[in-house]
Amino acid sequence: MSELALIIEDDEDLANIFAEALRGVGFTVEHIADGKIAQERLRNETPPYLILLDMHLPHVSGADLLIEMKQDDRYQNTTIIITTADARMGDTYGDQADFVLIKPISFVQLRDLTARLKPRKD
Repeated sequence: MSELALIIEDDEDLANIFAEALRGVGFTVEHIADGKIAQERLRNETPPYLILLDMHLPHVSGADLLIEMKQDDRYQNTTIIITTADARMGDTYGDQADFVLIKPISFVQLRDLTARLKPRKD
């Protein structure tokens, strides 16, 4: 069974690119486009192996979601990658994430990063 990667991104095209790269290295992918829906999922379901988190989301910001996850021990083993077009936001929250990707993000950048993070086969 493959590990789950959760994409929290409101840009559908970008989410599809992320999903393609993650599936390409063996992840099962779930996508959520709304911060409030993501918040409910993060609070009530099993944490995924990896989260790709946009910092600018409708209804609940990625920053708020990141802070919540960092305060929840269930997420201590989840790899969190934040994505933002705002380099200052990347600087502000970068120490709370495992990786920061500054938009625009190329498919090659994402593919190379996800290849390094691919789930280990037992």
